[in-house]
Amino acid sequence: MKPRAVVFAYHNVGVRCLQVLLAGGVDVALVVTHEDSPTENIWFGSVKSVAEEHGIEVVTPTDPKSAEMRAAVSAARPDFIFSFYYRHMLPVDLLALAGRGAYNVHGSLLPKYRGRVPTNWAVLNGETETGATLHEMAAKPDAGAIVAQTPVPILPDDTAAQVFDKVTVAAEQTLWRVLPALIAGEAPHLPNDLTRGSYYGGRKPEDGRVDFGQSAQQVYNLIRAVAPPYPGAFTDIGNERFVIARARLVRPGSQDAERVRPLAGLPVGIHVSDNALFAVCGDARAIAIHELRHAHNGQETVISPAAFSELISSVPRP
Repeated sequence: MKPRAVVFAYHNVGVRCLQVLLAGGVDVALVVTHEDSPTENIWFGSVKSVAEEHGIEVVTPTDPKSAEMRAAVSAARPDFIFSFYYRHMLPVDLLALAGRGAYNVHGSLLPKYRGRVPTNWAVLNGETETGATLHEMAAKPDAGAIVAQTPVPILPDDTAAQVFDKVTVAAEQTLWRVLPALIAGEAPHLPNDLTRGSYYGGRKPEDGRVDFGQSAQQVYNLIRAVAPPYPGAFTDIGNERFVIARARLVRPGSQDAERVRPLAGLPVGIHVSDNALFAVCGDARAIAIHELRHAHNGQETVISPAAFSELISSVPRP
């Protein structure tokens, strides 16, 4: 008899891991997901659509802790409960309804980067590696025993979105690799030593504000961590807002290194040199801005170096 599961899922990781369960012979009796928010940039796949294509019942409760939600999960008689990038913590009494365990896929190599948006935090902090972890769910977030992990590299110019694509594949691979053992009751359950890890909270669009007084590497890490499709790293000059959508750290010996020489001694911030945009940072190093967007009246338009110079010509610079 196929094992039965209730799946809480959202985003691309939710899509791919739900598909792994179906391909692996799991009877998914119920899918719990979120309604897409009209205020959010929905750039990822739809768990709801995948479930409906397979004829699986889908619910989108506002409160997964409600008595109605517990009754729905209980009625599904799950052997397993899975959470794949579902955005709410699940209560312990609900997890206990899964006779053979409740498991979550998290986008880091636990115990590092427990909590929210782990991929963005890893890029922001200049990490060179992250990954995906399948672990038991517990009362604390991302604190249960580790079942399996798959690492992925973070290359020096990777954006968080590019790393997230790798993490999505790592999540799929991790679940696919260990699912037979999980179904057979033979999967490992390794210690998740929280004292060796870290916990991070959520991030807001305002957290993308650039402090050019920081080092160029720190500024570049922020740009990479929140680059589109995330809200983006931004700076305000007067009443004008500019979003740095694409950039590169100017490295010694590069062509850009020669182009930024005229900027030596200028204050930190965005400047134009040789018809190109650069950001001078607190350590006197620079970032080449390949795409700068002007945010105005709720819209963003790409702005050229000449148009940038003209727009801010009358704005007092610090």
